[in-house]
Amino acid sequence: MSVHSQLSSDNKTVNIRIEGKFDFSCQREFREAYRNHAQAGQLFQVDLGRTEYMDSSALGMLLLLKEHADSCKGKVVLKQANGDILKILEMANFGRQFEIN
Repeated sequence: MSVHSQLSSDNKTVNIRIEGKFDFSCQREFREAYRNHAQAGQLFQVDLGRTEYMDSSALGMLLLLKEHADSCKGKVVLKQANGDILKILEMANFGRQFEIN
């Protein structure tokens, strides 16, 4: 499990990439990846392309990120989810809460 984050050069997009397992063990790293970014209109892109496993705590962390983004009139986009990860997001009806690419 690892969480990587990078702020775009224009400071408007926070890119978060999750590799391996996305579960409670990366809760602190995930929160640190976004919590200091609350600029109005901030875009948070979560790249799930290298995520191999996701559990219910990961879904909760994504909802907390959405709550954070909503507080600054921002947006969360979930990117490159495939296979089992996409199925989990669909079963949780996350398509209603998030843009999924």
